[in-house]
Amino acid sequence: MQATAYTYDPETRSGQVLLDDGTPVPFGAAAFDAGALRLLRPGQRVRIETEGAGDALRITLVTLQTF
Repeated sequence: MQATAYTYDPETRSGQVLLDDGTPVPFGAAAFDAGALRLLRPGQRVRIETEGAGDALRITLVTLQTF
C-alpha cells in the first residue's frame, strides 16, 4: 500500500502517514526500523505494510516508494 509521510520525529523514530483518502495512520519505531530508513521527510511517498483493519489498522513497515 502507498501513503504520504505526514509527520516524523527522529528522536522516537515514529510518526504518521496519510493514506490516499487522507486518513492519518500512526507508525512506531518498530515499523520505521523494519524499513531500514535513516530519515523521513513530510511529503515523501512511502510504501507501507499493515495488519488489521479499521480502528485496529497497524503499520508494520515503512519504506520509501520506488518505481
